[in-house]
Amino acid sequence: MTSSHLWLPYSQMQTVPPSLAVERTDGVRLYLADGRSLIDGISSWWTACHGYNHPHIRAAVAAQLTRMPHVMLGGLVHAPAVELARRLAALLPGDLKHVFFSESGSVAVEVAMKMALQYRFNRGEPARTRFVSFRHGYHGDTFAAMSVCDPEEGMHQLFGAVLPKQLVLAVPSTAELAGAFERAVAQHAHELTAVIVEPLVQAAGGMKFHSPETLARIAAVAQRHDLLLILDEIATGFGRTGTLFACEQAGVSPDIITLSKALTGGTLPLAATVASTRVYEAFLADDSAHALMHGPTFTGNPLGCAAALASLDLFASEPRLTQVAEIAAQLRAGLAGCRALHGVVDVRVLGAIGVVQLERTPQLEALRQRFVRHGVWIRPFGDVVYLMPPFVIGAADLERLIAAVHDVLAEASAAGEL
Repeated sequence: MTSSHLWLPYSQMQTVPPSLAVERTDGVRLYLADGRSLIDGISSWWTACHGYNHPHIRAAVAAQLTRMPHVMLGGLVHAPAVELARRLAALLPGDLKHVFFSESGSVAVEVAMKMALQYRFNRGEPARTRFVSFRHGYHGDTFAAMSVCDPEEGMHQLFGAVLPKQLVLAVPSTAELAGAFERAVAQHAHELTAVIVEPLVQAAGGMKFHSPETLARIAAVAQRHDLLLILDEIATGFGRTGTLFACEQAGVSPDIITLSKALTGGTLPLAATVASTRVYEAFLADDSAHALMHGPTFTGNPLGCAAALASLDLFASEPRLTQVAEIAAQLRAGLAGCRALHGVVDVRVLGAIGVVQLERTPQLEALRQRFVRHGVWIRPFGDVVYLMPPFVIGAADLERLIAAVHDVLAEASAAGEL
């Protein structure tokens, strides 16, 4: 299916091949207009944690639609937003109690950065305007978010000359890198407001993993130098790494956390930026200029909030984290055989994320087409082939995904394409 009017994301529209037309979804499958079905190995960009069309979420959204599809939060409020904020505050670690809703992960990061900057302005620290971020990091495609992505290996080099200059450092995963990280932060602390990091998994930057100890080290340096800690859990939040939030594995509670993707179970667009009490209280004053002047039109959309509440119900009533542990075990065992393939340099698994690291970037479109022929939907990018399936996937369907990864890479390796 093609259209001269539809501009696709991350695509050179002059050369992009025709996209596959999806007619419906169910469980872990995409049903195509030509009669084929594909097992979804990447959960529609990591969102569909409960699979597609879960009846509990569908019923909650349908019921909300009959009552109120949307109402502005300017001067009005509604029960789904109030209840979702309450439940998120109860689930999140530490003192993350104040929830600001938006529609996408990139905007959630923009709001987090804006909060961190205005926190300094409201406290009389106007010189502290820069952020620390990390190589291989990715935080979104809007302008402030682009500025804290990897400036060299990411997708945004074209805009480098017009983006704010942040302090982008190596993830301090070794003693040597940890020393360099602390020295750089100490040198620039007078101009820094916050450090932003994807905890445990730098996802779109190449599926790079780091340990809970590394995350704890970053948090400790931020605390020593009075930097706010922003954790971007847009990809890792809601069970993907084996705990409900990745930061739990490091015993770390940030000042600000960003959530999206699986927040609604992949049903509707919704994001949240959640702040600690100390950040929130810096905005309280008789002076209206101290208020956070941000307000997406669809902030706290009732349909999205209803979907998110239903998704949280499923985490409470169905064994999602147990399922993630089972997926992790099967990924470790099943992907191990890829290590022997020429052109593969690493295989790594964390929670419901399995990654095969290639020696170089292959012909990605050729790989993607091979996966479709194997009956699976897997989208390698850069030099990685990865799986992030829905948590409800059965062992047999997961085995088909794993076998497809091995067999497609074996085909490509034999053909000299890796």
